[in-house]
Amino acid sequence: MAERLFKPSVTVAAVVEQQGRFLLVEEETPAGLMLNNPAGHLEQGESPLEAVVREALEETARDFRPEFFLGVYLARTQRVADDVTYVRLAFGGTVGEQIAGRALDAGIVRTLWLTADEIRASAERHRSPLVLQCIEDHLAGRRLPLAALHVHASVKSLS
Repeated sequence: MAERLFKPSVTVAAVVEQQGRFLLVEEETPAGLMLNNPAGHLEQGESPLEAVVREALEETARDFRPEFFLGVYLARTQRVADDVTYVRLAFGGTVGEQIAGRALDAGIVRTLWLTADEIRASAERHRSPLVLQCIEDHLAGRRLPLAALHVHASVKSLS
């Protein structure tokens, strides 16, 4: 049997709206400063909910409380050295106040609260086309129950 070469990268993202503005991060990338939802990679041994709470905290210094599942998104990034397909699990929810003294994750320059129109107008600075798609789905009222995700106990086992 041939070796399986296609290995998508699984990520999680937090979509947070407060008073008509969405929480984004501005981050350093090989292409320069880009905008993204608070997001990152699912790590071995954690559930998607644990991952999105962790990533939001690391990138925004705020506690994220997932309230609904927004959906599963796929996008492909092709660069000179790599070709990656991302599978994004997006969650909507709320955040607390920024935790005083807590540093943002390496590469995160700052957090921003932008309106949907400001986000649409900055599409050329989005880290991924999924940034805006997740926000548009949120605005359209997409809300799936968190129970739509199941994590088998084997994810937590060490063997």
